[in-house]
Amino acid sequence: MSIWTFQPSTVASFLTHRHIYPKGREAAHIIRAIVTGSQVFGRAVTASLKQAQAASKYAKAQAQNNPNAANTFASHGLTLEEACKILNVKPPQQGKANMEEVAERFKRLFDQNEPKKGGSFYLQSKILRARERIESEVQQAEEKASREAELKEGWKPKVFKDR
Repeated sequence: MSIWTFQPSTVASFLTHRHIYPKGREAAHIIRAIVTGSQVFGRAVTASLKQAQAASKYAKAQAQNNPNAANTFASHGLTLEEACKILNVKPPQQGKANMEEVAERFKRLFDQNEPKKGGSFYLQSKILRARERIESEVQQAEEKASREAELKEGWKPKVFKDR
């Protein structure tokens, strides 16, 4: 016997509307299941929002404590070590890397993974991100070195006088 019964008022309304009503106890069980499921879902959503908020606060605190912390992973999706492994180059030493070697390895790997030649767009993307990651690391180190050199020498503004 089905838990659903048809209760048409007339044959005509049965054929046009087909109202379906659950029987007494089954209706209470269905309602209880819906309410319980809603409560469980609500708790799960609340917990995930709290977790996301805590992660956001942690990331914000890390970025404030170390300005370069945000650049280690989030900007390109790769760590420096992963980028060096992908391109098979040595990590930059004191902010200096052999950029000719990086460019050569990038070009070779990027061309080998051309989708038209049977390569993978995904691998091409990883290779591109690896090169960008190494370049950004070297650029940051150069900027830091130039700021330190400027601080050592003192600030010397360029003044242009009208003649």
